[in-house]
Amino acid sequence: MTVTLTWQLLRDLRTSELTQSGDKWHEVSGRSASDRTRVDRAMSAKLRETEESDTAEAALGRLRRLSRNFQYLHTECGLVRTALNGLAGDLADPQRQLKQALEDAASLNFTVHEDGSVSYPAVEVEDVTGAKQDAPGGQARGSSHLPLEPPGLGSQGRQPLYLGYSRFKPTNPNAEKAQDVADRIALAVRSAREIDARYAKTLNGLKAEKGLDVTAATLKDVARDTADVRSTAGMHLAEGIPQDKDPAERKKWWDGLTDEQRQEYLKVAPDLIGDLDGIPVVARDEANRNHLPVLIDEMARQDGDDARTKLDALRMIQGKLGESSHPPMFLLGIGDEGNGRAIVSYGNPDTSRHVAAYVPGLGTKLDGDFVKGTMKRAQDTAIGARKVDPSTASIIWLGYDAPQSVDVMSKGDAQRGAPAYNEFMAGISATNADEDPHVTAIGHSYGSLTVGTAAKESGGIPGVDDVILLGSPGVDAQKATELGVGKDHVFVGAADNDPVTHLPTKGEAAFGPGLGWVMGGPEGVRRAGDLFDIGNDDLYFGKDPASEAFGAQRFQVDDGPRMVLEAGKFKAHSQYFDPERDHDSADNIASIVGGRPEDIVREKHR
Repeated sequence: MTVTLTWQLLRDLRTSELTQSGDKWHEVSGRSASDRTRVDRAMSAKLRETEESDTAEAALGRLRRLSRNFQYLHTECGLVRTALNGLAGDLADPQRQLKQALEDAASLNFTVHEDGSVSYPAVEVEDVTGAKQDAPGGQARGSSHLPLEPPGLGSQGRQPLYLGYSRFKPTNPNAEKAQDVADRIALAVRSAREIDARYAKTLNGLKAEKGLDVTAATLKDVARDTADVRSTAGMHLAEGIPQDKDPAERKKWWDGLTDEQRQEYLKVAPDLIGDLDGIPVVARDEANRNHLPVLIDEMARQDGDDARTKLDALRMIQGKLGESSHPPMFLLGIGDEGNGRAIVSYGNPDTSRHVAAYVPGLGTKLDGDFVKGTMKRAQDTAIGARKVDPSTASIIWLGYDAPQSVDVMSKGDAQRGAPAYNEFMAGISATNADEDPHVTAIGHSYGSLTVGTAAKESGGIPGVDDVILLGSPGVDAQKATELGVGKDHVFVGAADNDPVTHLPTKGEAAFGPGLGWVMGGPEGVRRAGDLFDIGNDDLYFGKDPASEAFGAQRFQVDDGPRMVLEAGKFKAHSQYFDPERDHDSADNIASIVGGRPEDIVREKHR
């Protein structure tokens, strides 16, 4: 039976009953999650440990089916709850508008009829001669348009009005007021009907067939259901998020939500929460894991090499999330904008005393190399630093577009990336449980310029104690003291056979140090610099961080293979984090990140 929403029903609607019903669905969702955990961790796990037989395997198959059923119930019931809350929230506004219109009608002694029309009483008015005349009452019918013209008068034949009435016929001043009330009633009802129809369609889509067997295909449809609920209730959710606030205020907002409200955001609007700096790490990780399948599905529907490259990387990240990891892996950001976005932490930065955030550089994008190589650098750093202090987390931050070749390097990408990096670091400071965690900013290659640019912004990099620059082409600074942490807290690793650490300044001739390096490595650079009267401590983006003039603490690294004579290509540029290829560098990085910089092995400046 279909019920038409009338103004009376809208007036009498108790939105609290919708939210209370939503709470009941939430209880079912929560029980389903607990039951699934019990099936997976207690029953299935114990059966695997104690039984090996065809019978046991059959039982495990039935338990897996039961687990899928509970998973489906957990998600779908949660979506019903979110939809009901959204419906209650969205109906509140037209209900408020209706009640205000009804109050105005009562104060004016108007009568609102069952069909929403409004009657107004006759009044006595004066004509132009001062004589008293009766202006008859009438009835106004609602319209979604602007108030109608006065009765009997068209826009072309309107007569001049004097003192609120026509020259020939007295006008009831209540007519316009009644029309306004009737229009507002009609508009409120129409808006409520549109909202009701939209949510009814969404809720009907969440129904399941009786006796449904929840298969993998069914679970895939959950993503579609989630997207549908998000589309319907998204405005209800997005309005409450303090997007324009700083990370500390976002943290305060999140802490003020109930557990039910947090779960609503994580399930239905994970993309709004996953990359929001200031949200606790565990919540961001859950949000991004929830959003990742949706993002993969979106990328799978796109054409082109760029989409396929990102899709492959996203699937690889999803695979890694499904494996055991040491230290544990947290997904703090994921996206397809620009060259792709991914922020991954090894170890929980909210509970660690030592936190490092590494910015990659030249040529980095969301692709297979990023997942297999760049992410491993952060993991190697975490593993090494945990030998110094077990309470350590290491982050790879691909939150900006790095230049893809030397030919297109400019300060622009670093200048755009620096504010985003600083906001991320402010979020780390806001959510860390330690009052004063030890935080290290690491910039590799062009990423060192991004870190240097961030450090030179007003206030510097939030919460950072130490800065590590690796394979740097310069950081747009002449002195280490410009980075805001003191020269004793700026550390530099620069392999002599790393070509990026010898990039000539933009104004230098092609036959200067660039050719000298190709012909003879670092010694060739020095000779070419002397020959062409070029300073050997000036790089592409300012003073060489490994130079004595810059004033940072240079630590020992392996020189690596020479590019041409030893066919090393760029290996010397990419091995700083690798404990197998450059044990000295990896150990020194670990000592700094783990809070024992006094243990580094130093190297003389260039």
